[in-house]
Amino acid sequence: MYILNVVEFIRERKEQFHQRNNDFKAKLTPKFRNISELFSDKITKPLSNTLNNPWLSKFSLSESDELAKSDVVVQTPEAEKAYNELLEKLGQETHLGEWFTLEQECINQFAKVTHDEQWIHTEPERAAKESPFKSTIAHGFLTLSLIPKLTDTVNPDNNIYPDARMVINFGLNQVRFPFPVKAGARVRARTKLIELKPMKKSIEVVNEISIEVENSKRLGCVAETVFRLYY
Repeated sequence: MYILNVVEFIRERKEQFHQRNNDFKAKLTPKFRNISELFSDKITKPLSNTLNNPWLSKFSLSESDELAKSDVVVQTPEAEKAYNELLEKLGQETHLGEWFTLEQECINQFAKVTHDEQWIHTEPERAAKESPFKSTIAHGFLTLSLIPKLTDTVNPDNNIYPDARMVINFGLNQVRFPFPVKAGARVRARTKLIELKPMKKSIEVVNEISIEVENSKRLGCVAETVFRLYY
């Protein structure tokens, strides 16, 4: 009998606890809902108004570190004009370079400068016998370093960003070397604009560069380059 009374007591207490918990939630839910709506209204409306600005439409919260330092993005007519022109090319191929022959002499010079003189790069006779490619091959970083030449971005007679007062190489997002480039092969680069970001004092341009090897279906290099254009 005593055990049954204890079990019954616990059951009743448990039911009372659940009932009080439900009553407590019912009283607080409307208050939390009002607070949540108020908070959302205060945050989303100003944010929506800011992001509706066409100059800022490409921002995401994780990418606007520079914007966080100032409430106003510095704009100039030249920068806005350049941004709008580039925006029309987003997702498109913007340049196809000329063929360039990667001679053994060029590979040897790169090997000396970088102190990477492995025989697979610098000894044609040995490579013909022992290398699976039956030829010396260019260093991957040599192929990568040719991007300015292959994309024609260092040609003073053909400035692809003519209105920018300064162009800064900001780095690379990623680089891959799908297939080696043999000595004597001809290569060229295709440029595709894949991302555009208005910054506080510049425009960030991300291009995908695909380096083709003549008579090969596989690419010698694929890289995402990042530039900052200052106006």
